[in-house]
Amino acid sequence: MDQLSEKELNGLNELLNEEELLVKKFRMLATHSQDSEVKSKFEEIANRHQEHFMSLYSQLR
Repeated sequence: MDQLSEKELNGLNELLNEEELLVKKFRMLATHSQDSEVKSKFEEIANRHQEHFMSLYSQLR
């Protein structure tokens, strides 16, 4: 893979930070949810954002 430019690296870093924050938010929401369906949906969303994070992170290798 070609080297990423500084602008691309900054953009990737920004996206990684956003995805990480979304994972944390939805995991926290799942933890505090009383409704099992809502809790399950929040966990599903958190997992999806974790996958996005890992996909973006793989671009750094």
